[in-house]
Amino acid sequence: MAASKDAAVNKPDPAQAADKPNTAKATAKSKGIAVLEGLLGKESAPVIPMPGRKVEPPKKAGWQPKWLKKLRWRHAIIGASFLGLVAVPATLASLYMAFIAADQYHSTASFAVRSIEGGVSSDILGMFTQASGGSTVSDSYILMDYILSERMAADADRRFKLEDVYATRGLDYFYGIGSDLPIEDKLAYWRDMVKVSFDHASGIMQVTVKAFEPAQAQEIAQFIVDQSDNLVNSLSLSARNDVLRAAQDEVLAGEARLSKARAGLRDYRDKSQEISPEEGAKLAVQLIGGLEGELTKLNADLATAKSQMSEDTPRIRVLKTRIESLEQQLAVERQRLGAGEKGTSAADDPNAPDVAGRIAEFEELETEREFAERAYTAALGSLEKARIDANNRQRYLALFIEPTLSQMAQYPSRLLNAFIVTLGLLFAWGVGVMSYYNIRDRA
Repeated sequence: MAASKDAAVNKPDPAQAADKPNTAKATAKSKGIAVLEGLLGKESAPVIPMPGRKVEPPKKAGWQPKWLKKLRWRHAIIGASFLGLVAVPATLASLYMAFIAADQYHSTASFAVRSIEGGVSSDILGMFTQASGGSTVSDSYILMDYILSERMAADADRRFKLEDVYATRGLDYFYGIGSDLPIEDKLAYWRDMVKVSFDHASGIMQVTVKAFEPAQAQEIAQFIVDQSDNLVNSLSLSARNDVLRAAQDEVLAGEARLSKARAGLRDYRDKSQEISPEEGAKLAVQLIGGLEGELTKLNADLATAKSQMSEDTPRIRVLKTRIESLEQQLAVERQRLGAGEKGTSAADDPNAPDVAGRIAEFEELETEREFAERAYTAALGSLEKARIDANNRQRYLALFIEPTLSQMAQYPSRLLNAFIVTLGLLFAWGVGVMSYYNIRDRA
């Protein structure tokens, strides 16, 4: 009974008997694929046992994590470059900013270049917010260039000795200045320590000076303000002189011309011994009229005497003599007045011209004098107007924030500088790595 049960149990199931041929076929196919892979050189292909040959099992490799298997030499180089080019320099820069960089203090001053042109504002705020002309804007830009110029750096070096003021503090060789530097290097350092900003809308200029001591920063800022004030005053005086120079030249020319005209008129009066030839001409006309009247009366008396007496009587001879004398005197006076030709004596004497010539000469001199006086008066008016305009357009430096004295160090910006250095190094390193992979993918 037990044997029959075992036989029944060990008896294969019809379904299992049907699957055996399929399993045998699959096994034979797997062996064929394995043989083919072995012929192709695949590492995973099994070794086919040969008759009379002992097959050794393959050696197993040591255990390694998957990330270590995928790691290659280029990955190690990239990681080393990150440490050498980003991590280490950024750490050193942060340590330098935290423990070595010296404190710096700043002093700030604000001012503007203003003009007196136009009406004066009623309040102090309006004086600083009034619209400035193009000339003051150009003067402001000139002042900016002057503050950052080599001349200002040289003047500040002579006054404060920049190598002493900005000498190296401790181990901070980055922010300190060296010794025995040329003026070009001092100018570059000066432009790092002095910053100038200009607001075109309001015309306000702000100067910020940095130094290792707050008092030194304030002194340098005050020196810049004083030098800027001197420059603005010099520019204003030069512009004023340019405006007045032309008007002053006109006044001098008019004054010289008027003096010459007056001197000529004075010489004429000294020569003619009369104030005005016109008055002399009036007297000459009156004299000629009187002589003609007297001559007419004598001619009438002569005619009457001839009708009553003979020609040889003394009365008639006296009347004729008087008539001849009057006629000669009348001819001389008429020649002096300009009627007829000059006599011999008048022609020989160049200093005794006739009345008409004297009047013409006098009128010419008088006209020249009047014109010179008018030109001189106009030149004086132009000079006064130019002086008023020059005074109204005068520039000045309006200082409304005097140089400040710091109580706390504002520079250097340690966290910001360290962050900027780290970010810059990281950016440069990233660009290098991306360039490498780009070239590798295209190769």
